Amino acid sequence: MEISKRTYSMPYSSVRKLVPYEKNAIKEGKKVYHLNIGQPDIKTPDIFYDAMKNYKEETLEYADSRGEKSLIDSVIKYYSNIGVSLEYDDVFITNGGSEALMYAFFATMNSGDELLVPEPFYTNYNSIAKVAEIQIVPIKTHSSDGFLLPSYEEIEKSITPKTKAFLITNPNNPTGAVYSHEALRSICELAKKHSLYILADEVYREFIYDDEVKHISLGTMQDVRENVIIIDSISKRFSACGARIGILATKNKEIAQMIMKLCQLRLAAPTMGQIGAAQLYNTPISYLKEVNLEYKKRRDICYESLQKIDGVFCKKPLGAFYMIAKLPVENSEDFCIWLLENFDVDGETLMMAPANGFYVNPEEGKDEVRIAYVLDCEKLKKAFNILDKGLKAYNSRNK
Repeated sequence: MEISKRTYSMPYSSVRKLVPYEKNAIKEGKKVYHLNIGQPDIKTPDIFYDAMKNYKEETLEYADSRGEKSLIDSVIKYYSNIGVSLEYDDVFITNGGSEALMYAFFATMNSGDELLVPEPFYTNYNSIAKVAEIQIVPIKTHSSDGFLLPSYEEIEKSITPKTKAFLITNPNNPTGAVYSHEALRSICELAKKHSLYILADEVYREFIYDDEVKHISLGTMQDVRENVIIIDSISKRFSACGARIGILATKNKEIAQMIMKLCQLRLAAPTMGQIGAAQLYNTPISYLKEVNLEYKKRRDICYESLQKIDGVFCKKPLGAFYMIAKLPVENSEDFCIWLLENFDVDGETLMMAPANGFYVNPEEGKDEVRIAYVLDCEKLKKAFNILDKGLKAYNSRNK
């Protein structure tokens, strides 16, 4: 029997593809420090669990296909506080941000259409594009300048008659870049000129660590309000990845109708997750400030530790909780596997994500890794000590 070309063409996640090696390392009794995946270790606010404990309905029913009203109301209030005006019919609750992304792809593009994305980019964009039969066209960014967006003129060179949308992740996963007002305005002007959608993945909005850097939501750009589709999630903001609650918001009424069809197709997002998520938006601002300070400490430890390792190059990230580091190896995937299979320091080893999975062409980024700084400061120090010693051992094998 044949299998579908659609799924056969999908790549395995570069974030999770080394899991079999990790499991073997654990079976051998090794402790593995996970810097490969953006799973926060920060405590989820108690208000989430309290809301579910206080749920007294005798039957756990489907939620509305659009989403629970209490959660949508909370989302609208949250966005109002950051300068984005939304109405009830503009908002949809999804099974995580990934489903919101899929719906945005399906509602805006047809098979064979092109999507412009700053590269390197979140690996799952590639998988969703394969399923949707969409071609990702990379907007090249470079580690030498912190992965900033290129000029208006340079971006416009990539636009063809098949181009239908931009996908802008800000702050960026995997690079940690935060885009300036000028850079975002270039995207907006190009979207207007060429009648393109802007898919705005703003999941990491709060994770910015330097006073001079500000996040600007594309939802605040009034002249492209019909072009913009916001993708959001509670996963990172409130350390609630397992709740699987995402958000899609758009002022474009025609697109909203298409999104509703997709929401009805999958019936509903999880009722209990939505009940808890509605209360998460009542979390005191002090929680987010404390979380932000913790990640800033971790960011600084990562950057300073990497600067001390011979042959490693990286720029200090401005946001999210990721960074791309160039290693003194020819093939980072081979090195990451070797760490898990053959190397430890006092019974401890390290897991990272090979960065070639964050590029359209897997031959690019082969000497890079993505690092997620989602461990506490002491664990990070141990992890980078393992990396330092591991690189020296790996590169001295055949000498």
